[in-house]
Amino acid sequence: MKYLVNSREMKQYDTNTTEHFKVPSLLLMERAALAVFDEIKRQYPCSKKFLIVCGTGNNGADGFALTRLLLLDGAEVHTVLIGDRKKETDQCKKQLEILSAYGCPVLEAIPENTAYDVIVDAIFGVGLSRNVEGIFADTIRKMNEIPGKKIALDMPSGISSDTGAVLKCAFRADCTITFAYEKIGMHLFPGNEYVGEIVTKQIGITDESFLTQMPGVMAFEMEDLRFLPKRASHSNKGSFGKLLLIAGSVDMAGAAVLSAKAAYTAGCGLVRVFTPEENRIPLQTSIPEAVLTTYHPEKLDASKLSEAMKWADVIVCGPGIGTGNAAHQIVKTVLQKASVPVVLDADALNIIAEDTSVLLLAHTELVITPHLGEMSRLTGDSIAFIQTRLIDIADKFAGKFHVTCVLKDEHTVVATPHGRTYLNLSGNHGMATAGSGDVLTGIIGSLLAQRADTETAAALGVYLHGLSGDTALKKCGFRGMMAGDIVNGLRDFLAENQL
Repeated sequence: MKYLVNSREMKQYDTNTTEHFKVPSLLLMERAALAVFDEIKRQYPCSKKFLIVCGTGNNGADGFALTRLLLLDGAEVHTVLIGDRKKETDQCKKQLEILSAYGCPVLEAIPENTAYDVIVDAIFGVGLSRNVEGIFADTIRKMNEIPGKKIALDMPSGISSDTGAVLKCAFRADCTITFAYEKIGMHLFPGNEYVGEIVTKQIGITDESFLTQMPGVMAFEMEDLRFLPKRASHSNKGSFGKLLLIAGSVDMAGAAVLSAKAAYTAGCGLVRVFTPEENRIPLQTSIPEAVLTTYHPEKLDASKLSEAMKWADVIVCGPGIGTGNAAHQIVKTVLQKASVPVVLDADALNIIAEDTSVLLLAHTELVITPHLGEMSRLTGDSIAFIQTRLIDIADKFAGKFHVTCVLKDEHTVVATPHGRTYLNLSGNHGMATAGSGDVLTGIIGSLLAQRADTETAAALGVYLHGLSGDTALKKCGFRGMMAGDIVNGLRDFLAENQL
């Protein structure tokens, strides 16, 4: 598992390293410059002419240190300083003094009609929180227009390292070389479209520098698949959990099929589908492994639902159930009477959006899996507003309603009610296809049925879902991928990795 940090956390860890552990800040800066120098030599070994644009803060100081290393290596470097010289940090002043001692001139503007192999952005770094305007915006636009490879130091200038927002104008990097830890804003839209390849370099700021202040956001990695529920050789179908899937409506069996297949493929021992009678034949044809309990939407038999709920180790409710009277009654019953973990998705969330206080009626752990449209209905906020504050909104909703919130986007946020948050980094845009969310719901439900705790089931389920899409991509490509391919990708991935 790796940590993703915001600007406040990164600044604190830097301070902890220099003040608590007594590591000189100039040493950290020298290591940062050396790390960037080595990466440039690795990626662009034939580059001879560089433009490095620096601000007056510590990010600019990194740029000045890099200038020196490139010059001593024989490169031609044009270094530009923009900003108020009165606002130079101590480290910036020191690096300028060093450059001056080497006889290196520092320019006040980018030379006209000059070609460069590599353009380096060292203007703002991670601490920027205001819009980029004036000479800074003009300079960044010019840097973007100049041909050549673009490298950002720590964070592209103009991108919020907390939210990924474009602060009016931003540098478009081919590669961002960041220090110690990846920044949250690198992975959130639209900032993730500006960072290019992310290369993380260790410069001496380590986990020890957290002291008592751990990062608030984490991301799963391949090694974390060890948290998948263990499977004993001496077992039966009951050993791997019983999942009640309340899904589908009249002439809408697809969501139930996809969720059930995903649940079984992820390892669940037994899936029971509670669905309208009209879906019997499609389900028995598509997934004969599933047990069926059917109902008539115009006259719901509450005793059937109660019996099925008592049977289950986990309940998944919502995929394709519609928003009719029967669906309303089902969702209300599940929230009021469930005694096992519940995953709420799709139409269940649309029903809950009419009165979100019903979430507080539950006496068990809840996982909700909204996409941006569903989250908009749940919160009353616009999709555009949510898009710019994914983590904050997911965190607040999870805390307010005591749920685990899986807010689906290109990089899905999993927020827990006790404050721990995950950002998923697996998956690809081929997964933006009908039914993909139903597959995710089935995977999360399956892990819960196999006795994973709610936090692990949600965060690991999202990660595994993305890995399944990445595996499917090899066979289907982006455009051709369908939800069923993601289920097949899940099977292939688990088999290839002997999980």
